[in-house]
Order: sequence, then structure tokens, then C-alpha cells
Amino acid sequence: MVKIRLVDVVKNFGSVEVLKKINLEIDDKEFIVLVGPSGCGKSTCLNIIAGLEYVTSGHIYFDDVDVTYIPPKERKIAMVFQSYALYPHMNVRENMAFSLKLAKMDKDEIKRRVESAAELLGIPHLLNRKPGEISGGQRQRVALGRSIVRNPTAFLFDEPLSNLDAKLRIQMRGEIIKLQRQLKITQVYVTHDQVEAMSMADRIAILHEGNFQQIGPPSEVYNFPANKFVAGFIGSPAMNFFDANMDGSEKKEIVFGEQRYPISEEISSKILKSGSEELILGIRPEHIEITPESRENTFEVNLTVVEFLGPDTMVTFEFPDKIQGMAAVPGFYDAKIDDKAYVSFPIEKIHVFDRKTEVNLIHKKDV
Repeated sequence: MVKIRLVDVVKNFGSVEVLKKINLEIDDKEFIVLVGPSGCGKSTCLNIIAGLEYVTSGHIYFDDVDVTYIPPKERKIAMVFQSYALYPHMNVRENMAFSLKLAKMDKDEIKRRVESAAELLGIPHLLNRKPGEISGGQRQRVALGRSIVRNPTAFLFDEPLSNLDAKLRIQMRGEIIKLQRQLKITQVYVTHDQVEAMSMADRIAILHEGNFQQIGPPSEVYNFPANKFVAGFIGSPAMNFFDANMDGSEKKEIVFGEQRYPISEEISSKILKSGSEELILGIRPEHIEITPESRENTFEVNLTVVEFLGPDTMVTFEFPDKIQGMAAVPGFYDAKIDDKAYVSFPIEKIHVFDRKTEVNLIHKKDV
């Protein structure tokens, strides 16, 4: 298929710098997801790979070929958009075959490719129906099929599932992952949904304000976030953050509000080595342990919200100094609002960030 490289890519729209000298290497047959909040530049990045936008500076390589200024039709890629963009007056077969007819391909080869793609996607029974006669999930499969028949070197997806309901999104995520395994083709997928990113990607590239904040496998960006933005963006519900500082005669405690949290020699050493004085203590809700009775190294809290969601119970709590946090407890947690409880933060699960730079001081991974 194809290996894609972005080298020192800058993209400006007028005076607005959307992409700020970014670098990215996408391996052959890799499924990489570009994720980030609205306006971060991820769709612009995808459009530059496709050739729908040209760079302000920098280069795009497909394998070792510089395609920076090569038009889209010569890049041999296929793009699947948020809108299905199907012709309503054509049936499914005609929609899937349209680009091949424009290329004046042999009719028998067109028929073979369309039927093969339809079989792969489980839609051969829909070939004679028009888009208005099929469901949203089926229309998305047709849009995928229209791309597959072109035998592209890479698939580019721009938020293709955002128009589907929750159940269909989950189903189509599985279909796209299955498609990747069968076709063994390079895929670049853009989404603002971090659940999609975590569940589908070989690697995630997290964009924010025109820069990649971290690039790595889902488990890495979840367990070792490079900075506070990544830590807060990846994971649902979001990580708890508490403004803090180091204290204690031997700098063996982190203090947040009136709470004193003892830390290990290793963590203390890393923080002291960084020279950071103003800190942020972070811990994910699912890593907080909550019990009805006091134990060693627990904090007394007051429960303010208890929400049973089926697989988990979301518990919002408040320390005596009114600082709030949230814990995710597996299954049903039998408690009521205004109950007293005790929370603990397992030392191996905490994160400490510099409050000014927001970099992770104890779990550092290269971007």
C-alpha cells in the first residue's frame, strides 16, 4: 500500500496558523486516528494528505515520492466524508460504479469490483435500491464501497460516523476495523470522539492548537499522557485535577487544599529534578478507590452526587475544604447523597503536572 510522511507541515489561512510545523509518519497498513477538539486542525491535516488543501510550507511524501503539490486524483487515495454524498437518483450499484465509469474502465471489471466490494460489506442485496430506500448505516457502507472499488493505496476518513446514532456508530466502528484487517490498507481516520479513537486505532495522534501533543498507541496515551491536555482529553469521564505543591520536611508529600498526600522517593525525586514548584495532581476517576470506612492513607469526603449507570456508578465527592472530585466505581455502589466515605489514590496511578507548562513530570513519553 503506502507509507505517508508529513514533514514540517505548516498551513495558514490568512493570518491564522492552523498547523504549526507538524511532523507525522504513518506506516504502511497502519490505522492511525487524528483526534482533537473542534478547530484543532485535524480535518485540515487530512485534507492536506488528500491534496484538497496545499501546504503553506513543508512536504508530504507517499513512500519516497514527494506529493506535496500533486492533485488529489493522482494520489490514488479514497476519502470517506461525514456526509455520504451519494447521488439520490442512482441506485447503490450505480453509485459504487460511478467513478470507475468516469475512468472508462471495462464494464466487466466494473461489475466484478462492485459485486466484490458489496459482498465484502454485506450489501449485495441492496445493489438495486436507491439511497433514500436504505438506512443511514447502509448508506455509510455504500460510501465505503464506492471507495473500495477504486483499489486505493490509502483510505482517509473525515468523521464518517458522526451522523449515525449511538448503536450504529458502535456497529460501524467494528465494520471499519474488520475492513482494515481484510484489506490491509493504510487508513487515516479523523474524529473528535476519543472513544472512537481509543477503540479503533493502532496509534492515536492528538492535535491541539495546531500541534501534535502526543502520538502513540491508545494504551500509552491513556496510561502515560504527555501533558495535562492529553490527560484530560483521553479517558471518559475526564481525569481529576487538583492544584497542588510539594511540602513536608523531606519533600515527601503533595499538598492540595487541606489534603496531604504522601509520595514515594522516586516521584519526589522526579518532581524536585524538574524544578517545578506549582503542581497539578491528576488521577482518573476509575483509579480512585472509595470505601465506607477509614483506612490507611484515605481522605474523608462527603458524597454530593451518586449516579448508577449500569456497568459503573459515578460518585461525585467533596473534601472538607470543598474541593470536588469524581470516582467511577465498577457496578452498583450502595450509597446516598450526603453520606460520608473515604477515598484513596493508588500511588502507581497518580500523575503530576507542572502547573505552568502542563507537562507530565513523572510519566514522560516522547511526542
